[in-house]
Amino acid sequence: MASNSAGGSINMKSAVMKQVKNTGLLQSEELHQYILKTSVYPREPEPLKELREATESHPMCFMATSPLAGQLISLMLKLTNAKKTIEVGVYTGYSLLLTALSIPADGKITAIDVDRNAYEIGLPFIRKAGVEHKINFQLSDAQTALDNLLQEEGNEGSFDFAFVDADKPNYKKYHERLIKLVKVGGIVAYDNTLWGGTVAMAESEVQEFMRPNRDAVVELN
Repeated sequence: MASNSAGGSINMKSAVMKQVKNTGLLQSEELHQYILKTSVYPREPEPLKELREATESHPMCFMATSPLAGQLISLMLKLTNAKKTIEVGVYTGYSLLLTALSIPADGKITAIDVDRNAYEIGLPFIRKAGVEHKINFQLSDAQTALDNLLQEEGNEGSFDFAFVDADKPNYKKYHERLIKLVKVGGIVAYDNTLWGGTVAMAESEVQEFMRPNRDAVVELN
C-alpha cells in the first residue's frame, strides 16, 4: 500500500511538472529543444552535463533545475560578482554545482535541503569538479536553517545571492528571511514563479492539482 501511495505521489508530481513545462512561455517543445541544442547544451560544462544525465534516470528528475535556467543563474552570479550564496532546495545538485563552478575559488554556498539521498547522487560529480570545499550542505527544513543563519552574528546582509527552488507554499516565508540575509544590491531568485503560465489565468481555468502552488507564487509575486 505504501508503495502504491508513493507511486501515486510521483505520478501526480509528474503530471504537475508536465503541465508546467507544456504551458511554458515558449508554448512549443520543438522550439525549446532547438534552443537547448543550439544555445544551451554547447555551453554546458562537462561536469554539469554528466550530472544532468545521471539525474535523468531518477524518478523525481522533473525536480531538477533546467540547463536553460542554469545559464541564467550563472549569468546573474557573474554579473553581480557573487561570492557568498544560499541555495534553498538542492535535489541532486545541478544548480548547486553550477553555482560552485560560477563563483570564485574562495566562494561559499550554504545549501539547504531535507533530502540528503538526492544530494548524494550529485556529490560524486561535485567532487570530480573539485568544488566540494565551497559547499556547506545543511540537512534541514529551510525555515529552521534560515532562522539559524539570521541568529548567527555577521550573517544579516552578508550574502550576495540566493536561489530558491523548493516548496512553493513556503516561498513567502523564505523571502521574508532571505531579504534580511542578502545584502542590498544582491539577488534573490525563485524558480517556477509563473507556474506554467497559470498565474495569469482565472482560477476557474486552472486545474485543481495546480492551484495550491499557483496561489502561492501569485501571493509571492
